[in-house]
Amino acid sequence: MAKRFRDLTEREILALAITLEEEDGRIFGDFAEGLRETYPATAKVLDEMRAEESEHRSRLIETYRQRFGEHIPLIRPQDVKGFIERRPIWLTRPLGMKAVRKQVELMELETGRFYERAMKLVTDASIRKLLGDLAEAERQHSSLAESLEEKHLTPEARAGEESAGRRKFLLQVVQPGLSGLMDGSVSTLAPIFAAAFATHRTRDAFLIGLAASLGAGISMAFAEALSDDGSLTGRGYPWFRGMVTGLMTTAGGIGHTLPFLFSDFNVAITAAVVVVACELGAISYIRHRYMDTPFLSAAFQVVVGGVVVFVAGVLIGSA
Repeated sequence: MAKRFRDLTEREILALAITLEEEDGRIFGDFAEGLRETYPATAKVLDEMRAEESEHRSRLIETYRQRFGEHIPLIRPQDVKGFIERRPIWLTRPLGMKAVRKQVELMELETGRFYERAMKLVTDASIRKLLGDLAEAERQHSSLAESLEEKHLTPEARAGEESAGRRKFLLQVVQPGLSGLMDGSVSTLAPIFAAAFATHRTRDAFLIGLAASLGAGISMAFAEALSDDGSLTGRGYPWFRGMVTGLMTTAGGIGHTLPFLFSDFNVAITAAVVVVACELGAISYIRHRYMDTPFLSAAFQVVVGGVVVFVAGVLIGSA
């Protein structure tokens, strides 16, 4: 059973502090390794913070040996009631820069608070002094992080990291998402409007549109996920790209399917046409914003393709 923090002995408090510093150092190392390829300058900052945690651990071990001997009992944070619980975001790939910096800041705050509380439970002067020194060191970690960032994150390095982050976002999110949105928005036009004009029953058009959107989403998800593993192209995990592509494909088809929930045929058709125009406009803007395509050129290309498919669906349904 977990033990209450206030019931820990001085020996157990030191053992817990040693475990905590080791855990923090390893987490910083995992963060650094996960960011090294895309954000090398930030990885250096985390490497130096890991070295700082290692120095803290060495001081704790030395004090423990002088006071209690060689054997250090295994006391983990989860063995203490109400102690620090950390979500294992360091296991996530790819790592997000904002999430990492927020987690590091939170870790420093929690560890400093631990030392401040631990000081109130110990009576040995040397241990109290060490815990007080470490609490102050944790409070100064924010300044350390800032100084390390100034040292490693030069304007050139920061600009390079920002460029790498934008490229990563483009390859792993924008491109598969845009591909799915275009496919879902354009490829489902023909079957939906063909069914609508063939039957003049909005419910039939809605069911066909729903089936076409889900089918296209599943198909595109598998196609994208199986296209490459991302190891050479830098496009990230295939399951993630597949999920993005599948969801955006389904969303692209569902958008102009939902208006057919209206029972009135003319209202449903009008609303669907308006939604299609909004979808094509959104696709044009995304291509202009992220693909550096001139807006008018992007709009012309997308609108021409959409209109051709739309007309084909209407003609087939009206035949």
